[in-house]
Amino acid sequence: MPKIEIEEKLFSHFLGKSLEIDELESIAVAAKAEIDDYSEEEGVIKIELNDTNRPDLWSTAGLARQLSIYMTGKKYSYGFLSTARERKEHGERRVIVDTSVNSIRPYIAAFQADGKGIDDALLRDLIQSQEKLCWNFGRKRSSIAMGVYRADLIKYPVHYKAVDPVETRFIPLGEESKMNLKEILEKHPKGIEFGWIVRNFDRYPFLTDDEGKVLSFPPIINSAELGAVKTGDSSLFIEMTGTDLNSLLLAASIAACDLADAGFRIKPVMVEYPNKTPYGGNITTPYYFQKETRLDIKYAEKLLGIEISAEEAEKLVEKMGNTVRREGNSIVVIPPPYRNDFMHPVDAIEEIVIARGMESFDPVLPEDFTVGRLSRIEKLNRSVRDIMIGMGYQEMIYNYLGSKKDFVEKMNLGGNDIIEIENPMTENFEILRNSIIPNLLESESISGNALYPHRIFELGKVAVKDEGKNYGTKTKNYLSFLISDSEAGFNEVNNHLSAVFYYLSREYSLEEGEHPSFIPGRTADVIFKGKKIGIIGEIHPAVLENWGIEMPCAAGEIDLDFLID
Repeated sequence: MPKIEIEEKLFSHFLGKSLEIDELESIAVAAKAEIDDYSEEEGVIKIELNDTNRPDLWSTAGLARQLSIYMTGKKYSYGFLSTARERKEHGERRVIVDTSVNSIRPYIAAFQADGKGIDDALLRDLIQSQEKLCWNFGRKRSSIAMGVYRADLIKYPVHYKAVDPVETRFIPLGEESKMNLKEILEKHPKGIEFGWIVRNFDRYPFLTDDEGKVLSFPPIINSAELGAVKTGDSSLFIEMTGTDLNSLLLAASIAACDLADAGFRIKPVMVEYPNKTPYGGNITTPYYFQKETRLDIKYAEKLLGIEISAEEAEKLVEKMGNTVRREGNSIVVIPPPYRNDFMHPVDAIEEIVIARGMESFDPVLPEDFTVGRLSRIEKLNRSVRDIMIGMGYQEMIYNYLGSKKDFVEKMNLGGNDIIEIENPMTENFEILRNSIIPNLLESESISGNALYPHRIFELGKVAVKDEGKNYGTKTKNYLSFLISDSEAGFNEVNNHLSAVFYYLSREYSLEEGEHPSFIPGRTADVIFKGKKIGIIGEIHPAVLENWGIEMPCAAGEIDLDFLID
């Protein structure tokens, strides 16, 4: 879960009052937060946020805003946001996007913030918020990267384009001499850390002003000339580049609202795209794009187990900082510009629960008496587990979430059948797995020093697409197993599969199969009662190379749901 550090004085300034540490601890639940550590001497509080869907809380200003709304009912209004119906005045402030970035990093959002000179505490908090947004919400800068610059040195319009990585040179932040973009990826600390995002492209993203002065090489590093913001600077230019437009617009709104709360005047910037986006060809940012959520009061009563009026529900949802419109026996929730976590009426019900307080709900004992028993799939799993362990296999347990790199790229797959998480916090957990074999290969990739043969397996769940289901997906129970040894091959993995079916008193057959992760001619589909329920074979050398595995591997995977009596 995200953790932030807040300075007491700055937090009290944003909150409008001082809180004792025990007061903060009791009220922090309104933001799903808890105190992780407190240094009275340094005046620093470490906060752990328990909701990864609320990146607006990952800053001192954002946390203070939420608590202030909850405690006092204070209304926060932001007049700088453009909408589909109203475009705010942008003046000369423009960003021109070139077609060359379309297939690389196509989107950008920007705004200017003018005010009093930024002090040390606020600058540190801005940097922390930047890091949290880009690392957690922006998937380690791959989908969101943020740059902050000295606006008084910039000549509008700003130009966003892709350039030749060898011919393009500038002085990056932290250096004293010019480097080309290739050299930055190889030698600069930030290039080494984040170079993987752009390294495979022929041209790299680049930001300059209208006079050719360099702003940055996003998402890697700012220039030393315009990107070296320091205390006392009173005019800031903030831009965010990325691959997902909605996430980018949300992050820009969060940063703009935080700076507005700090006393800065937010000046919109028009972004001119060469092609149409979901919000048009030109977007003036910050931009409000969030959708309304309708909640039927009867549905809320059913889930909450209490009687509640539309009027009471309206007040409670407003207590969490939302705007609410009542329509008959329903309420329509209009989220603030810094939130985009309402995906279902249940999210509005959660607002009611938090605002009302968990302690206000009376505990209810179950009315039905039931006796627990093992499900049929659990009985089957236990039988299969005993068989695999009896054959010398070691059981493994993995996460159900993974990365495209592991489950698609390293497996030589196209990725058309994967289920993606809409708003993942990191690239390591961006998809629901549809196979366990990549997990087994990952374990094998770090086990090269262990005595061979290696035999590992997992009984676990996967998610596959199914248009017949309400949500378009189905959860399945799989057995996956892998052998790694100099003699590992098709016959051995088939023998072990045969043992599983023999001890389960079931019969199967094999048909010649094809799969990009397996060697052609050494792959077979597993057939049970006329249906394909799995695959066995020898792992393709290209896949082994992708994982850094030097020993031959054979693997099998079957859908256990088909084997239930």
